[in-house]
Amino acid sequence: MSTSPKILLVCLGNICRSPMAEGLLRDLAERRGLSITTDSAGTSRNHIGEAPDPRAQAEMRQQGFDIGDLRARQFVSADYERFDLLLAMDGSNLRDMLRLAPSAHLATKARLMLDWSTAMAGSDVPDPWYGGAEGFTHVFRLLEDAINNLLDELEEGR
Repeated sequence: MSTSPKILLVCLGNICRSPMAEGLLRDLAERRGLSITTDSAGTSRNHIGEAPDPRAQAEMRQQGFDIGDLRARQFVSADYERFDLLLAMDGSNLRDMLRLAPSAHLATKARLMLDWSTAMAGSDVPDPWYGGAEGFTHVFRLLEDAINNLLDELEEGR
């Protein structure tokens, strides 16, 4: 990975999980003094231009993070060229992303977010869209663990 890695977080609509992950990653990296570039996208085009889900924003605010500035966009094959690491929130997102990979080599940049999880490596970050606030709290905890582990790895690789 480059000195200042570029990391893209990807879910289905880019209004729940991936903006939460982006907000956590950018703010926790900044708190650690790490220089990284973040963005998020959705494999679906259903929410392009929309702010994160109000429940995602509420959970993040409660945890001390503001993601109100983020806006949904669709994942595109050119993201493989622009980013060093593309992190999918679940296996379905990862499969959709891999279908757009320009080459087998670039496809190796796409991974699951929870590959960095302490207890749930290889698992999916569940989509909290259809549930209540507790689903967003659960997603926050999963993301916080995985992102802190990813940042530890990035710090070790300085």
